[in-house]
Amino acid sequence: MTGSRTADTRFFGHPAGLGVLCGTQLWERYSFYGMQALLMLYMTEDLLKSGAAGRVWGMAGYRALLTQLFGPMTDLGFASQTYGLYAGFIYVTPLGGAWLADRLLGKTRTICIGALLMAAGHLAMAITPLFLVALGLLIVGGGLVIGNLSSQVGDLYAPDDARRTRAFALFLIASSLGSLLSPLITGTLGERVGWHWGFGAAGIGMMVGAATYLAGRRRLPLRPVADAAHRQPLRRADWRNICALVLVFVPYVLVNAAYQQCYALMLVWADKAVDHTVLGWDMPITWMNFFDGAMAMGTITASAMIWQRWAAKGREPHDITKIGIGCAGVALAFVYAAGLALVPGVSWVALVGVYFIIDWSCAWFEPPAGAITSRYAPYRVSATMMGVFKLAMALAYFLLGWLGQFIEVLGPVRYWLLDAGIAGSGALLVLLFGRRVRAMLDPACSAPPGQSLIGETQIHAWPDPANLR
Repeated sequence: MTGSRTADTRFFGHPAGLGVLCGTQLWERYSFYGMQALLMLYMTEDLLKSGAAGRVWGMAGYRALLTQLFGPMTDLGFASQTYGLYAGFIYVTPLGGAWLADRLLGKTRTICIGALLMAAGHLAMAITPLFLVALGLLIVGGGLVIGNLSSQVGDLYAPDDARRTRAFALFLIASSLGSLLSPLITGTLGERVGWHWGFGAAGIGMMVGAATYLAGRRRLPLRPVADAAHRQPLRRADWRNICALVLVFVPYVLVNAAYQQCYALMLVWADKAVDHTVLGWDMPITWMNFFDGAMAMGTITASAMIWQRWAAKGREPHDITKIGIGCAGVALAFVYAAGLALVPGVSWVALVGVYFIIDWSCAWFEPPAGAITSRYAPYRVSATMMGVFKLAMALAYFLLGWLGQFIEVLGPVRYWLLDAGIAGSGALLVLLFGRRVRAMLDPACSAPPGQSLIGETQIHAWPDPANLR
């Protein structure tokens, strides 16, 4: 294949624009994971316990609404529902963000606005009465940023460019680096100095992310808003690809509903049940996310190297197969977690083992899921389909939040086994239906009109990103 996208290898063998997107993603995930690590702990150990919730604007009505929808719940159940709804709606709003990017504002403007709203939301978390307002700003801002940023990764590559899945692996490494820094800064400040200091540090990180994106936006391929290609109706092959992608999202939802518990209820459980002292020092439990981020960078890099070696021999598994392997790995991690829950006062070192298995597993389902979405999404609705991909994550968080209330009923051992079963069911679905779904996918749908693909080889040069503004 020819074309400038193949020739650009300035960022570790990838286009320079990937470096801009990875830098932005690093700081966006730094702020997101900082919020993720602190939110459940803040609600259960301060906001709800101290009575400060009474000063939050709209809190009484919000809790009454949740009680009406889901029934009476303890403070832990309420915190779990709030966490699930917050994280879930952050992945619902990308559909609206994708529509704005595709039809009105373009991806660059949409991402810039979203980054500023997210920074404002993190800073608002430092003011107790604005707790719900802050969550709202983060939800709206995240919707403008998350899906469009991932979509721009796919825009850097032609549909047949074999680097695409490894590009999403690098993108995930940037996310992991953000999660590596976050507990050291936001987690330590939040747990040891004051919760609001931690939230403020997350806001500063988001502002750095916005500045990174603005400084490097000229290196990104930007298509005209609502161009003629987007206004054409979808073809039968396009709809077949869309249906196949939706089916791929089912195991993705299931595995994430289990996997994301490691950053929510597992931290709450570990804070009380796991011995996290180091040479007499009480280590902040949010530092588990530091170990998670460090291991994730290594496991993702190792997985990408394995795929590249297999690809050279023509043996690299399909992305759908990789997702199934990742689901099975997450199931194994929660079986191990259930075993740890049987041991009173288990060491934090043993808990790190859960995150190690989780990180290996995530490397096998997260980059392939993003790559397969960007590779097979019809050109006319590429950003929208990435928004649908994020909607799958939203459903996972909603399921996670609802499941959280059962940990007090089941106990940690049976609850972690429940999570193992949920992730394992995703692996089973891939085993049963993966080949059929793969047969439905047509890579030609992602090519711009007027350019065709023969098998996996493009017969026209891919447009120069400089000409797509």
